[in-house]
Amino acid sequence: MSRPRLRSEDGMTLIELLVAAAMSVVLVAAASSMLISAVRTQPKLSKRAQNISTARVVLERMTREIRNGITIYEASGSKVSFKTQVRTTSCGSGTVPSSTQPAIQCRVTYSCTTIACTRTETAPEVTSGGTPVTIVSGLDGSEVFSPSPEEEPTYIAVTLHIPNPEGSDDLVVSDGAGLRTLGLSN
Repeated sequence: MSRPRLRSEDGMTLIELLVAAAMSVVLVAAASSMLISAVRTQPKLSKRAQNISTARVVLERMTREIRNGITIYEASGSKVSFKTQVRTTSCGSGTVPSSTQPAIQCRVTYSCTTIACTRTETAPEVTSGGTPVTIVSGLDGSEVFSPSPEEEPTYIAVTLHIPNPEGSDDLVVSDGAGLRTLGLSN
């Protein structure tokens, strides 16, 4: 005579139920682990995306102004100064003129240190002064500009090194621009 087997209402044995329950616990634990890992890395990913986005906006502004440049006065790894067209009522004012008024020529100087880059706008003949405005901070290096050729450059490569929140190598965003020398007066 055989022993009666314990079965649930749907026909599963007790052992089958225990194995299914154990497998369910393992699956739920794995899914929970993945969720916790994703929640922990999200702030770093968000910070990294924000740093890259900020660097791209700053890089676009710098290259756009260099591209519209007429003359480069000074260019080194940490500083570039050039004459360009700006849409303000006077150099350094920040007041935008009406759309019927033409852009004016100003000297724009980007100066970078190991932590930030500033932008200064003055009259073309003025070699110093103006109010520096920080356009990006949190850099990992002051060597931002690479003029080419070194004597009387007509092209400026711009490379921003930003900290990586994950702690590994810096994030690098780079571009460059050549001067728009279309016979405009110096």
